[in-house]
Amino acid sequence: PECPFCGEAAGLGLELELELELERHVRARHGQPLGAPGTGDDEQLYECPMCSLTCTNIQILEEHVDLHLEEHSFSEGGNIGDLELAQRLQTEEDKRQRSEEDKREKEEFKKLQRQYGLDNSGGYKQQFLKNMEREVNKGKMQPFEYHKRKADMMECLAFGIDDGKTKTSGVIEALCKYYQNENKDVRHVWLSAGVDHFHSSLGDRGWGCGYRNFQMLLSSLLQNSSYNDCLRDTTLIPSIPKIQSMIEDAWREGFDPHGASHFNSRLSGSKAWIGACEIYSLLTSLRIKCQIIDFHKPTGPMGTHPRLFEWVLRYYSTDNEGGTKVVCTSKPPIYLQHQGHSRTVVGIEERRNKTLCLLLFDPGCSSQEMQKLLKQNSDGSSLRLLRKFVGSLKEKQYQIVAVDGVLSLDEKA
Repeated sequence: PECPFCGEAAGLGLELELELELERHVRARHGQPLGAPGTGDDEQLYECPMCSLTCTNIQILEEHVDLHLEEHSFSEGGNIGDLELAQRLQTEEDKRQRSEEDKREKEEFKKLQRQYGLDNSGGYKQQFLKNMEREVNKGKMQPFEYHKRKADMMECLAFGIDDGKTKTSGVIEALCKYYQNENKDVRHVWLSAGVDHFHSSLGDRGWGCGYRNFQMLLSSLLQNSSYNDCLRDTTLIPSIPKIQSMIEDAWREGFDPHGASHFNSRLSGSKAWIGACEIYSLLTSLRIKCQIIDFHKPTGPMGTHPRLFEWVLRYYSTDNEGGTKVVCTSKPPIYLQHQGHSRTVVGIEERRNKTLCLLLFDPGCSSQEMQKLLKQNSDGSSLRLLRKFVGSLKEKQYQIVAVDGVLSLDEKA
């Protein structure tokens, strides 16, 4: 539009803005309201409360003020929108991270459940049958042998006794004979009496070491008359499922409620790993006095545990310090636990150079290997299966369960 007084054109812009600009031009340059030139119309003036612009038309003023309000609203609304958007994006990112963390935790928990046999994948019987089926499929086992071993296994489980197929007896007696003739390195040796070796079978391979070590310990206790009274109901070595139910019985009596809660008070039908606390609970429920000793950090150079060896030496040599080179003591073997595995200490050597060497039965060692100890060579080479020097035990932590007599009913309570 052009000025009606001087013909000057308004600048480029929105229609309303052009009218306002023209209004300002007329009043500033010509001192008159917008109207016909020279009419001298005396119109009412309206001033913008936000920028003091004067208008003669109330509708133009309203539209002008609305522009101010819209601009202000847009400015504030934009800021609020950006903040809300940023918060929403952050919330979604936090939610995504929590979801991924939950997923990782669940996967890790499932891994731990599988690792420790708590994933409801079946227990001893299911694993035994599944592994035998694999042997048949590979041609390593004939179908008739499968059915025979299945029948034998079901019978043993029904009676709650071990089938004895993984047992090796007579190793301690063979060791006594060897050490009596050995004159080169060993100064003294102390041995537990009457310990049978048990190794893992098709039914417990990968998780049964704790149960097998209990069987080894029990085999010695059953031959020791001091424990006849508290073991009158356990005359034969129990099967692994039976040991699981015995531990559950100990939990029901109130032993180790914290440990029981870790397994939801249930071991039967599972491949759950057990450790020193479960062995302690089971022995105590049978009125067998024992203690757990923690070696919670290395006590020697390069992560070694010389104090563990010294403790075992005191355990065997106390009351058995005679001048005899080979001492077959009445001391029960010791349950030795570390992360991921357990073994049974059946004796200790004191070498001529004053170093100590533990003698261990390992459930991971097969019967075929243990049989070699029954035909001991004069050089003692097969003893490498048993011997563990200080430098051989370098786990961060160890636990032992040591038996020390019988509890009275009051002491058990």
